[in-house]
Amino acid sequence: MAATSSAQALSLWNLTLEGGIIMIPLAVLLLVSIYIFVERCIVIYKASKEDATFMKRIRDYIHEGEIESATKLCKVTNTPYSRLIMKGLTRIGRPMNDVLVAIENTGNIEVSALGRGFTWLSTTAAAAPMLGFLGTVTGMVEAFFAMSNAGSAANISVLSGGIYEALVTTVAGLIVGIIALFAYNFLVSRVNRVMSNLEAKTMEFMDLLNEPSL
Repeated sequence: MAATSSAQALSLWNLTLEGGIIMIPLAVLLLVSIYIFVERCIVIYKASKEDATFMKRIRDYIHEGEIESATKLCKVTNTPYSRLIMKGLTRIGRPMNDVLVAIENTGNIEVSALGRGFTWLSTTAAAAPMLGFLGTVTGMVEAFFAMSNAGSAANISVLSGGIYEALVTTVAGLIVGIIALFAYNFLVSRVNRVMSNLEAKTMEFMDLLNEPSL
């Protein structure tokens, strides 16, 4: 009965402590990954917000020759697509290919900025399970070392400490890796949506430059 009560009272915190020193880097990886995920979600959400009247107002300003007003609108809007359009506005009068290249270069910079921190998530997704497996190996080594030292007195209790570390670090590493992987894929899908929007705005702006003035 005492053994049953002890097993039932075993908490997640106790299991974490049994994981050994490998749990520290796993905890750091998890906390930083959560921070990056939340921070990037906020940034990408702001980047994906769209003013439905923006391109219509830009079209009107360009047709009226009010390039300065169009530039001010881009600055006030302050989104990735508005910065693309603002770069294009500074190239009006140059060959269309120069305008397109300038916009595409700015787009690459914007997308790169949105993807800041993604390398950490992808690295965590791969490294966390490996750290967990490392904990498994070290835990089993300790268990067998303890069993060897115990000699004829060896029993299941001698092995318990090392087995705890082996199993807990494996589970923890897989959990952290899975969380990081899902976070990475989710954020990549959101950035891809922003990229599609940037491409659509670029094409709309290029078509606008080819329109005859009213």
